Amino acid sequence: MSVVYVSVASLAMNLVLGKYRANYRKMSIPWWLLIHASIPVLIPLRIWLDTPVAFIPLFIAIAILGQFIGARYLVPRAKETDKE
Repeated sequence: MSVVYVSVASLAMNLVLGKYRANYRKMSIPWWLLIHASIPVLIPLRIWLDTPVAFIPLFIAIAILGQFIGARYLVPRAKETDKE
């Protein structure tokens, strides 16, 4: 069950961080900080819940997925105007 808790925490945190990351220029310092901001929270959570090391690639994949979903679908886009 601890794998589910860490996975949900990873996805939730990275959805929000991905949303804010989309507002910054790629490879800038804030951009890098927002990509890595969840690590100081997720590593102690994983250790505290005694999650097996074998699941670390899963947590990384979920974090990347959360970043992409947050940047792509949670950022408000400008509406296209109808041209007639």
